Amino acid sequence: MNQHYLTHAKKKLHSCENCGKAFSQKRSLNFHNLIHTKEKPHSCKVCGKAFSRKINLNLHYRIHRKEKPHCCDVCGKAFSQKNSLNLHYLIHTKEKPHSCKVSGKTFLRKSSLNLHHLIHTKKSLNAEVCGKTFSQKKQLKFTLTHSYKRETSFL
Repeated sequence: MNQHYLTHAKKKLHSCENCGKAFSQKRSLNFHNLIHTKEKPHSCKVCGKAFSRKINLNLHYRIHRKEKPHCCDVCGKAFSQKNSLNLHYLIHTKEKPHSCKVSGKTFLRKSSLNLHHLIHTKKSLNAEVCGKTFSQKKQLKFTLTHSYKRETSFL
């Protein structure tokens, strides 16, 4: 009970030795430390995907059971995860909350913004066969697939 009261009192007595982030409960600090250790002790018996927290594994099992309890009230599309529904809502609002500070281009997903940043950081992916350079993995994959289809179409 005392630990629970600390969450309301906003007293954060437990600090992370790696990054300094503070927590009101020792348990929360222990969960946080899994970020730094990259430990994922809970794994899916169906596909092997691993999770740092058991609750996330339990939510993941919905995918395998084909449970979709979260429905869009605009179009009716259903999702197994609440965060997937929240991301879906952005399609209806036309919001693109992730923006590039260099070019100003906006993206629906943070992962798309991260891929876009490769252009500015001049990181590149090289095709081993022809040596062409690409800034995004999907460009490299398309080119390799396209080349392969062209070559095999003559057989």
